[in-house]
Amino acid sequence: MTLSKLKRTAKAVLLIAGLPLVAHAAPLTLGIKEPVMTMPGWDVSPQSTKPFWGKRVVGYITARDGVQLRYSALLPAGDGPFPIIINYSGYDPGSIGSNEYLKGNTAMHPLLDKALVEKGYAVVGINARGTACSEGQFDFIGRSYGTDGYDAVEFLAALPWSNGKIGMANWSWAGMSQLATASERPPHLLAIAPGMVLGDPQADSFAPGGVAQPGFVTNWWWFLHNRWDAARDSAKAEGDERCVSQVATNYITAERDSLPSQLIRHPLRDDKMEEKNLTLRTSNINIPVLSLESSQDEATTSRGGYFHDTLKPELIWTLQTNGNHDLYIAEKFREEFLIPFFDHFLKDEKNGFERKPHVTVWEETHTDGTGLMASMRAQPRWILTNPTYPLEARPLVFTLAGGGKLVDGAASGAPDLYAYPQSTAAVNADETGAPAWGPLPDRWNEGSLAYSSEPLAKTILTHGSASADLWLSSTAADTDVQVTLTELRPDGKEVYIQRGWLRLSHRTQDTGKSTVLRPFALNTTSSLLALTPDEPVLGRVELPKFNHAFRAGSRIRLWVETPSQTGGYGFAPISTPAINKVWHDADHPSRLVLGTVDASKVPPTLSDCGAIIMQPCRADPLAGQ
Repeated sequence: MTLSKLKRTAKAVLLIAGLPLVAHAAPLTLGIKEPVMTMPGWDVSPQSTKPFWGKRVVGYITARDGVQLRYSALLPAGDGPFPIIINYSGYDPGSIGSNEYLKGNTAMHPLLDKALVEKGYAVVGINARGTACSEGQFDFIGRSYGTDGYDAVEFLAALPWSNGKIGMANWSWAGMSQLATASERPPHLLAIAPGMVLGDPQADSFAPGGVAQPGFVTNWWWFLHNRWDAARDSAKAEGDERCVSQVATNYITAERDSLPSQLIRHPLRDDKMEEKNLTLRTSNINIPVLSLESSQDEATTSRGGYFHDTLKPELIWTLQTNGNHDLYIAEKFREEFLIPFFDHFLKDEKNGFERKPHVTVWEETHTDGTGLMASMRAQPRWILTNPTYPLEARPLVFTLAGGGKLVDGAASGAPDLYAYPQSTAAVNADETGAPAWGPLPDRWNEGSLAYSSEPLAKTILTHGSASADLWLSSTAADTDVQVTLTELRPDGKEVYIQRGWLRLSHRTQDTGKSTVLRPFALNTTSSLLALTPDEPVLGRVELPKFNHAFRAGSRIRLWVETPSQTGGYGFAPISTPAINKVWHDADHPSRLVLGTVDASKVPPTLSDCGAIIMQPCRADPLAGQ
């Protein structure tokens, strides 16, 4: 079936990062049912708006190799000149202000742009090369992404309506562009505010722990085409034949180096994948950075390549929260962090932003809104701060023991076994897109192991990454492992906290980057090691950054199972049936290592079950066993 035919089958519009995504269903009866392409966890209600700018300017930026990049600028009322905020990605930012943008059919958030324009900033959207109306060859986060950003910054700084003071904002792909551009040090770029990024895409998303997850990229490729459709439709309405023609060209040329194709050609951490590793260059950043990340981010995870650690601590302000990919549009973030940050570093306002704590954690973030308003109205129940970056966590060790126990003593007991691959519960990936636990599949308990602590005597506040250091064996030459961390509350409800993954052939660690709380698999061809059947090996499973309060009386639980759908992440685990074992004797001390910080500010009462964004509750599936 051709792409054009598939696009005509669109039935619904979903939102990725608060943005529309077409869902496709089978238009023909072929004796089989074609699956609907869905992206779980995102809102379904695009919001229309009216023009809020004084003037719109559309044009092209010429990169150093002659490629021309389409931009669209929304200027405040008045003569200027204005400071500029750039939104740069491969979706449709080069078409902001168009008719589709005003309908809400855009990968931007018009209300965020509106707030910036009303504060006196010109908002400029730029399409990456080879995307929508821009020329060139598409290459997701390729090496030219940063140099093109440099050229764009300097071009805009010289325009008559620009005052030469430039910042960059937005999240996801538009957050990655900020890291790529700032790493090149364009002189007129003064501050960036990236959110929800892939700093090291190979480890953050493409294959976390070495476990391939093509599901997200597959759906994302559909979404990207849909965004180019929006740019084309706006161009048609405006009589812009150049843009219409370029979109048609990009549909053809992008397939050569599409991200799905690249991942098939480069499944491991080779030179091509390392070109996309922004953290190899972020130490070059020498301007202020405001970073936002969500622990249960269903699109990029909270890992972000740990790019913060490559920056000078005095240049980074971080806001961390539980929640989803879209929280960049939270009004509280915009009003208390984003706009004051730019006002200070672009407008030189003496608003005291530089005295803000360098680490802020929104704890137990909740919302009273639904749909798009759920992210906009997100509020923390309480807040943890630290004056400097980072907030150091202390390791707290729980040891796996016989009888499905997590203890603070020595390992004990014979190994526990489970069937692999056995389907296990999805999380934050149900058909409605609402954060939730999926149903337990048949025979789930044959493919899962759970280790639970005794009720805690005192409250524990976790912060940052964690490690499940498991001694594992398998009857197969390779196998995949998923660990799920939960809280079992005194009321019998189980709360989702975080997940991590490891393909055991990828167990070799990068000793220069791994710590007691942060395992870091090498994931290179020469580092891969098969398993010897039934011989235990140490597999360190990384749990990406999270923040959670385990209150006194609750129990900590760690599940060991087969990788399953998690948010937008659809895994392709090794399919060879096997019997896997988790070892926990004196010679093979499996353990869970959590990072903890001062818990004295934790409110004594539990949040309502299910109220914490992206941390759904379910009845304890082991109750009565």
